[in-house]
Amino acid sequence: MKGFKNCKLCEWRCGVNRLEGETGVCRVGLPEVAYTSLAYILKSYSITFLGCSFKCLYCNAYRISQYPDTGWIYRGYIEPEKMAKEALDCLKGPIAKRIGADRLSFTGGEPTIHTPYIEELVETIKRSKPSMEVGVATNGFTTMKTLKRLLRIVNFINFEIKAFNDETHRNLTGAPSEPVLRNATYLAEKTPEKIRVFRTVVIPGITDREVPMIAEFLSEINKEISYRLIGFRPNFVLYYHRGPSKTLMEDLVKKCKKKGLKNVDYSGYYPLKIKDPIYYLKKLGCPPPRNCGECKFKNECRITLMEPWLFK
Repeated sequence: MKGFKNCKLCEWRCGVNRLEGETGVCRVGLPEVAYTSLAYILKSYSITFLGCSFKCLYCNAYRISQYPDTGWIYRGYIEPEKMAKEALDCLKGPIAKRIGADRLSFTGGEPTIHTPYIEELVETIKRSKPSMEVGVATNGFTTMKTLKRLLRIVNFINFEIKAFNDETHRNLTGAPSEPVLRNATYLAEKTPEKIRVFRTVVIPGITDREVPMIAEFLSEINKEISYRLIGFRPNFVLYYHRGPSKTLMEDLVKKCKKKGLKNVDYSGYYPLKIKDPIYYLKKLGCPPPRNCGECKFKNECRITLMEPWLFK
């Protein structure tokens, strides 16, 4: 993991020796794991890393991304070999088999600031299981060198474009947009098959006006690219900022398609009217009145398996 000795993995290029505990913008030394989980949506064993190269005002995982300043305690550093064994053992287990999990994914925080660790972990896993697919979710703020390293080991990428306009991007994240757009262009032109999705969080009055610009930008590269709009959930500094309505989300999808993109969708919105619990139960297929002790779905509960952003 020599890349941590003079760390220039992201575009801040801090040059600190993270192996000796020095920190740069991301505030982390050795790669530390927040937690691991079996991700139902991605059908994967997911490793969530601490630290991030951004300081987003609306981060819904700010206790993880802004570690260690938030003061929470997590799993910490785990040797790559030990983490690899844990991942393989978990993917062989009954829960993984039940949900169809058969791959590995990295998220955070920002996983790409830990690229040398990911490389070593994946190399270890592939000695036992060469066919293992690997994915990463990223803010796209890597150097080009780091991006190319990642592309050698990953099969799919979830790439978030926070904003198109540089001023908006800086105000939201503390970082310039140019490296993100450069990397998005490279991915879309050189390895479109590895793009699982580009995505943008829709924040009313802030990023909603950015979305059509991002759509046009992507459309000019590849009209077949998948682009997903994520409804903002009030959090962190923007805790009291309202979320988007369903009408706004649907309208933005239409605008994106008018820009030429063919594969555009959205998930998540804030209802204008307050609903009662029965409404949500019916959406889940959970018949009222509830009686969990006698429910025929108690071993595969519709509620515990429901991710909130899947509601439409």
